[in-house]
Amino acid sequence: MKNTQFPRMHVSLYVKDINKTVDFYKEFFKLEPSKVRSGYAKFTLDKPSLIISFVENENHVAANFGHLGFQIETEVEMLERLSAVKASGLGTMEEIGTSCCYAKQDKFWVMDPDGYRWEVYYFHEDVEWNDPQYSSTSEACCSPSMMVEPAKEEPCCNPASGCC
Repeated sequence: MKNTQFPRMHVSLYVKDINKTVDFYKEFFKLEPSKVRSGYAKFTLDKPSLIISFVENENHVAANFGHLGFQIETEVEMLERLSAVKASGLGTMEEIGTSCCYAKQDKFWVMDPDGYRWEVYYFHEDVEWNDPQYSSTSEACCSPSMMVEPAKEEPCCNPASGCC
């Protein structure tokens, strides 16, 4: 096998309401679905190379899934995407200058209608400190538990602020 890289990633998620899901992802991806059928929708992204499909089946929507995410190449692109998501009215949670997974990052989160959380982040550098909100034993002030409503203009905790 010469090429060990996969050409495109595929993810399939169960959802409760395909129409709400399509509306959300049209705004979040700024892209029309590549296929829509009864109880099914698919989006094909070129960058990153991803096929994501949604299957309407309320009984299989998973709780405590974790999250999905996109790493952004520049700080400017991260801020542009954050502005676009806010302008779309999608609820966001911002974390600028946070230490997550032992890496300094600027990021924001959105949640789709079924509670699937998406992280959009810019990686600055590896660090030796991890924000306590990402520990399974911590109850920190800015837990990424997310909201469904549009974001309030309250800043998230900064490790230097003393709130965590």
